[in-house]
Amino acid sequence: MAAIPARRPWPALLALALGAVAIGLTEFVPAGLLPQIARGTLGAEYAGSHSRAVAHAGWMITAYALGVVVGAPLIAALTARMPRKRLVVGLLVLFVLGTLASALAPTFGLLLTARFVAGVPHGAYFGAAGLLAASLLGPGKEGRGFAAVLSGLTVANMAGVPLITGLGQAAGWRAAYVAIAAVFLLALLAVAFTAPEVKAAGGSPAAELRALARPQVWLVAATASIGIAGFFAVHTFIAPITTTLAGLPAGAVVWVLAVAGVGMTVGNVLGGWYADRSLHQAILLGLTGMIVASVFVALAAGTVAGLFIGVFVLGAATFFLGPPLQARLMAVAPGSLLMGAAVNQSAMNLANSLGATLGGTVIAAGLSYRAPAWAGAALGAVGLALAMTSFALDRRVTRPNTATLEPATRN
Repeated sequence: MAAIPARRPWPALLALALGAVAIGLTEFVPAGLLPQIARGTLGAEYAGSHSRAVAHAGWMITAYALGVVVGAPLIAALTARMPRKRLVVGLLVLFVLGTLASALAPTFGLLLTARFVAGVPHGAYFGAAGLLAASLLGPGKEGRGFAAVLSGLTVANMAGVPLITGLGQAAGWRAAYVAIAAVFLLALLAVAFTAPEVKAAGGSPAAELRALARPQVWLVAATASIGIAGFFAVHTFIAPITTTLAGLPAGAVVWVLAVAGVGMTVGNVLGGWYADRSLHQAILLGLTGMIVASVFVALAAGTVAGLFIGVFVLGAATFFLGPPLQARLMAVAPGSLLMGAAVNQSAMNLANSLGATLGGTVIAAGLSYRAPAWAGAALGAVGLALAMTSFALDRRVTRPNTATLEPATRN
């Protein structure tokens, strides 16, 4: 199979981004379909208590996140020597199978298993696809390479999630998962036909696992997990914030999410560009922006303009952090590039869980729907402190600032 030359990277970059679109769909669509999933798989419980069954169904989101956390380092270690294109294609095969298994699962227990399996390749995909994209763009453009792949997540949030959620509401949640599996299959074919092969840069399972023994890796992962959790503290409860604080109808939630998605897209592009100019400054700027945006949401979400401006800036600041944090983890894990890239995705999923849990806790304590935004600002401040601590350690121990690219070769 002939691959395109590395000097024409955009078809391959678009194919890799399409895989990220599908990942965004499989990760975020279930939240909008939990009532349908609960009714279809937990019928007896749903008949007794709708809210209890929906809460029970939420475990499928947790199962996916656990698959991400477990799979990212495991696959990174086991596939250290595998050529990057072959690895990406193999991961997309796992996504297709796991998503189809989710659509066909006859019981809730099997659905949980299928969601766990579908989450396993998530982190490794962003690691391998990001390395492949960075290699295609060449030295000095690593941040933009990761941003190109991560752009798929922003497109999914901006347009794909509402469309597939609407399909699931009209035709059933199983139809939504079949559609998502079809997007994964399309991405698999696109990558197979457009991406050049990229050899692993002398990696080994032992070398990849050594990254987990580096304190800086854990410190940067904690920065991502805690700092970005502030976004999820707000985003998880955007529906009641929209209807209760801003007084908008439920139908306006889709538009609020769309504006947040536009902010994510803008932030991702700018973050990739800035990361290639100054990695440390990009992280500090993104975390500071998240703190400011969270405070703004807490103060101004009671007005329509304040809500839309706040979610746009918060989405932009959060996804501005994506490329530089990805590059930072690779920089502090020399010789363990795939592990560094994959751990970032585990950290992001921990951020999702932490933010949603803390946001729900402050609401359950009787505080208003402004409380998750204040909690988000506090989390962002902790993340900023961790980032500054990490940079201080850099000044004590000389480390490379950028990851070594892997050479692209023809098939």
